[in-house]
Amino acid sequence: MRFQTILVGLYFYLMFPVNIIGLWWAVGSPLDMDPNAICRKSRRLEGKQRRICRKEQEIVREIAKGAKLALSECQYQFAARHWNCTTARRSFGKILRRDLRETAFVYAITAAGVTYSVTQACSEGALLQCTCDRNNIRDKSTDGKWAWGGCGDDVNFGYLKSKEFMDAKKKKRCDITTKIRMHNNEAGRLAVKNHMRRVCKCHGLSGSCTLQTCWQKMPLFRHVGNRLKEKFKGASKVIISNDGQHVIPEGDTIKKPSATDLIYSENSPDFCRPSRKAGSLGTKGRTCDLYSKDVGGCDLLCCKRGYKRGYQVVTENCKCRFIWCCDVVCQRCVNNKTIYTCL
Repeated sequence: MRFQTILVGLYFYLMFPVNIIGLWWAVGSPLDMDPNAICRKSRRLEGKQRRICRKEQEIVREIAKGAKLALSECQYQFAARHWNCTTARRSFGKILRRDLRETAFVYAITAAGVTYSVTQACSEGALLQCTCDRNNIRDKSTDGKWAWGGCGDDVNFGYLKSKEFMDAKKKKRCDITTKIRMHNNEAGRLAVKNHMRRVCKCHGLSGSCTLQTCWQKMPLFRHVGNRLKEKFKGASKVIISNDGQHVIPEGDTIKKPSATDLIYSENSPDFCRPSRKAGSLGTKGRTCDLYSKDVGGCDLLCCKRGYKRGYQVVTENCKCRFIWCCDVVCQRCVNNKTIYTCL
């Protein structure tokens, strides 16, 4: 833990002032990070961040949980790509310093994760500042078979705390990097806020469901990740406007990005081979799918360098049988599983 804390301090110094989110990711695993470490050197934090650190430590704890949630989702979404959301220091730190499409996803999914975690804590009664949402129902119309009620997710509170903590910036700072990251932060938050779902509970004799009580609930975080992954694929390349106040599409043929789109300003390296400058670890040794023609297939993932076949010992359930009434008994079998790795 002490080593983790030292890394937190180091990356806080390196990644600030653009945004302190870099320190969470560069550490490697927010799960192992003491949330208090985020605020240990609060003198360097911006005003709203400093206030949250001093007065709302429980919010900082949820922010750290949100970063962990985002890390897990990023690694799931990018597991089969050349860059697989690795948290290796020699890779992640350099990725975060550039305005790549991958960086856009990192910031967006982290802002979404913080929004999600804080909102969930409100609904579970883990925070004193908020509860579940009983009053903020905009659409009060029903079809006569259901009514608004229950206790929904107060996504507005989670949205606000994510924005306060992640969007803090130095005064008079209006460079393209800051504008891009603020935009992608917002896109991540909106991927949660704009896709609330209606959840209902039935009422009536003998389960007849003559009336339903409904409330608003956040989307599954996997759906948030899927949505942002699609935005990653269609991300828009931008440049700074002549007056320095806005980001605009790089070319006339590129559509103007909406608030929910991801944006970037630098082309990504191919990540096929190791590059210290680019932060690429290469794909040598990565496991690939021999039969897939998609991004995780051996041809694409191995960058046409070829692959080798090997074996991995796995222990699996086998010879399972059903025992009346309600038990399934299995044996444990050791098998050699064929795997393919990139050369």
